[in-house]
Amino acid sequence: MRLELGVVESWLREGMGRPRLLVLVDPDRLEPARLEALARVAPRTGVAAFLAGTSLLCRAGMGRQLTRLKELSGLRVILFPGDAGQVVPEADAILFLSLISSRNPQYLIGEQVRSAPLLAASGLECLPTGYLLVESGTHTSAQFMSGSQPLPRLKPDIAVAHALAARALGLRQLYLEAGSGARWPVPEEMIRAVRAVFDGPLLVGGGLREAADVARAARAGADLVVVGSLLESCPLEELETTLGQLMATLAGEVAS
Repeated sequence: MRLELGVVESWLREGMGRPRLLVLVDPDRLEPARLEALARVAPRTGVAAFLAGTSLLCRAGMGRQLTRLKELSGLRVILFPGDAGQVVPEADAILFLSLISSRNPQYLIGEQVRSAPLLAASGLECLPTGYLLVESGTHTSAQFMSGSQPLPRLKPDIAVAHALAARALGLRQLYLEAGSGARWPVPEEMIRAVRAVFDGPLLVGGGLREAADVARAARAGADLVVVGSLLESCPLEELETTLGQLMATLAGEVAS
């Protein structure tokens, strides 16, 4: 376990102010053909890195998948775990998450204690991250599995209070998440309000269904925009075009 500012976290910080795209892969849904297609087109289109994780892991072989993804793409893979069972040493780093929008102790500290010995043995770089679930118009897997109430989407002041708490707790990244399959993405007003009080890398994901959604998140202040479900449902032959459109949108935001 490496707790000091490391290679991956330094890389995240160096890119702040220039929005980048992260692709989230779900180990339970990542079939070999899609893994190879994503690994091939992601570096060609300019994807920054992969996130890997799920709310409930039901299949074995996550470590092998990540090794293959890294070998084929040459990109970093960062764990975005739903619980301690998803800590695998084949990744480059881990978002060490505390679900600070929840009042469920299991995801505030319980899973963190369970995973700490595994991380100490793995040598993975830990990225201390505050995780905020945001109301999304549907009951997401993350909400169900964590047994937590999401932040009300029209109350940015509540999100700001949680972001300030994250800073006070020493959490160096913040993730605003509507959840997989969200009907609505995180509102721009909330992203802007959180960006104004949090000076570390800001990740935003969930409910981003098209390039315009990605652009809005980046424009509001996200450093790292995360897409997952959009690419899970995308036909393999359209992956490169879809990713290319997303990256062109982000490039336009950076240029402006």
